[in-house]
Amino acid sequence: MNKEHLRDILLLQNDFTPKEIVERTLSNKLSSLAKTPFIIIISGIRRCGKSTLINTLRGKDAYYVNFDDERFIDFTVNDFQMLYELLMELFGEKKIFLFDEIQVIWGWERFVRRLHDDDNKIYVTGSNASMLSRELGTHLTGRNISLSLFPFSFKEFLREKKFELTINLTSVEKSKIKKFFSEYFLEGGFPEFLSTKKEEYLKNIYENIIYRDIITRYNLKKEKPLKEVVVYLASNIAKELSFNTLKKLSGLTSATTIKEYLSYLENSYLLFSLNKYDFSLKKQVYANKKIYFIDNALARIIGFRSSEDKGRLLENLVFIELKRRNKELYYHKAKKECDFLIKEGLKITEAIQVCYELTQDNEKREMDGLLEAMSIHKLKEGLLLTYDQEKEIKIQNKLIKVLPIWKWLLKE
Repeated sequence: MNKEHLRDILLLQNDFTPKEIVERTLSNKLSSLAKTPFIIIISGIRRCGKSTLINTLRGKDAYYVNFDDERFIDFTVNDFQMLYELLMELFGEKKIFLFDEIQVIWGWERFVRRLHDDDNKIYVTGSNASMLSRELGTHLTGRNISLSLFPFSFKEFLREKKFELTINLTSVEKSKIKKFFSEYFLEGGFPEFLSTKKEEYLKNIYENIIYRDIITRYNLKKEKPLKEVVVYLASNIAKELSFNTLKKLSGLTSATTIKEYLSYLENSYLLFSLNKYDFSLKKQVYANKKIYFIDNALARIIGFRSSEDKGRLLENLVFIELKRRNKELYYHKAKKECDFLIKEGLKITEAIQVCYELTQDNEKREMDGLLEAMSIHKLKEGLLLTYDQEKEIKIQNKLIKVLPIWKWLLKE
């Protein structure tokens, strides 16, 4: 890469004026790791706020380089030493390095390891789980701590709306929170989308993931089957699916190819698959999966929706919050079904059912699924999350707490 060209890029990228941003929950975790010797890896879907988050660490003590910049197109692993020398020449000697999307440069981990071995503090962001994990596992094992960033949580959404939470909510405050929740439920948590409300922005994120992060990166010859699979998945969130169904739908000849497509989509953080819980690991692997999307608004614009899908969008929102809380998750299916099981260590510790609204028509079905999961895993208490109902039900010597999702989202 041309040295003068690189110099111009670095000067432009480091011309930084701090601005007011929404405080992220992950900020506290970052602060607690600042004095540790570990390389900090922040991963997540494009445009969820990773760059904004590490920009909070910028200042007189840190260098910043964003590699997800088309001007870095000719940059290779051989240019890292020139980059290092230019950073010192332009900004003086510093001990903190902030690298945005560095995984797009092949061999980046060797350079980062060298900086780490020289007692520098390094923060790295990335939007491809596979590339990050492979390179970290090869050269940086034991030297890094990985954190995941998601689009705004409901608490962060409220901060974006300048709403201050209090310990004892008044009736007026509760009404405001419910109104905000109805927005969050449909609009999701991509920071920039919330300020612009332009669906083209979300479509652009989706197109970038499909073309830049998957088709180009994995050298796929055809885009149509991949896009058909994604549209189908977005239209059927929270439903069981089989690889054979997707194979027939897309016209692909191999279930293995479908598995690869799903791994590419998961690596880009666009969606997640959920396994059925079984005491047999083999049965878990071969059972049908459920698919959830990173964000409700993104799922809505990619897929086809009907009014009956409100319950599935609500379930999607709960799934993402549980992932944000770093829970190990499964779904339950035996004679009945329960949406989520949470596993800690070797035990299932919690069962959660999600229902938009409990009615005379569906209450028995929802309760039976939750009770079956509680009985199998010897749980005395279960949780049933709804849009806006709250009560406690004692049945079969067990307690079921029915709670509005907005209230659950605000709990620690």
